Amino acid sequence: MLLIEFSSVFLGCAIASIMMGDVAHAAADVKADSSGIQFCVFDPIGSGETRRAMQDYSLAMLKKGHTIQIKSYVDERVAVEDFRTGQCDGVLATGLRTRPFLPFSAALDSVGVSSIVRKGKIDLPASYEVVNQFVRIVSSPKARELVVSGTYELAGIMPLGAVYPFVNDRAINTLEKAAGKRVAAFDYDKAEAQLILRAGATPVAANITNFATMFNNGLVDVIMAPAMVYKPLELFRGIGTKGGVSRFPVLILTGQAIIRSAKFGKSYGQDSREYFASQFETAMGIVAQGDKQIPEKLWIDSTPRDNERYVLMMRQGRMLMAEKGLYDKKGLRLLKKIRCSIQPEASECSEQTEDW
Repeated sequence: MLLIEFSSVFLGCAIASIMMGDVAHAAADVKADSSGIQFCVFDPIGSGETRRAMQDYSLAMLKKGHTIQIKSYVDERVAVEDFRTGQCDGVLATGLRTRPFLPFSAALDSVGVSSIVRKGKIDLPASYEVVNQFVRIVSSPKARELVVSGTYELAGIMPLGAVYPFVNDRAINTLEKAAGKRVAAFDYDKAEAQLILRAGATPVAANITNFATMFNNGLVDVIMAPAMVYKPLELFRGIGTKGGVSRFPVLILTGQAIIRSAKFGKSYGQDSREYFASQFETAMGIVAQGDKQIPEKLWIDSTPRDNERYVLMMRQGRMLMAEKGLYDKKGLRLLKKIRCSIQPEASECSEQTEDW
């Protein structure tokens, strides 16, 4: 395993994979209704299954008395910027992008925050259960104070899958061996470059349009991505005959819907959160298919000792980023409670860490 010291990389295609099949590029705007409040949706492929999925969402909201208008974007940055500047009153994007609006819920997309290791082995089902419990908690009517930040409100969370390190050389199989390697880094995740440097690696500026190409052309040695983009982004080219995929998940990525509360009906946020929560198992079924895309021979397994070591290193990295104000302390505290409810025997559960 490598680079467990830092979170994330571009995962726009993950939203596409959760919500759509193989479709061609289409127009930027997809309208579900001729009137209503505008909801910006990141959709890197442009139409097809995403359009149908969001129309289903629109219809579910309409049954509750809410009318929205869907606008899709092939560039996540533009979708989020349009939301920030008020051109949209709702947005669906990755938690890495929505962190400035609602840091509490974006804590779910922090490095290692959902990773469960039992007796030296990754327990992926238990790791996803951390996400599931967090989603259920924030979807409860009693959690409103947690999901509102100023003018913004969480309107739902969907799991997009575990994020794994893809490497061009299987020799990069420990954190120490990642030192000096080139790692794709994105400017919108302020913690990322710091954590890459902390791991002794070299961050290389990339964006959602070129990170896979950079890996495939040998311009970077490491990228982070969910398994489901292995085939669509042809990452086998960057892996070549020497590379592989670490089985240790750096984080579990989520898609998060954020709204401006004042622009929506009083019950919209709660109705929307409950709808997203009801789709969790469906989304997980699609996520599970993603891991099957990667040939078994490409997976790189860490030793039990390294798995335990990486969990500690990720925790130390999270705490450092939280102290710098880049991760939300309240969100991290709740997530520790969830992890300890699932794995009470873990050493962290008897330590005063992430207990701000």
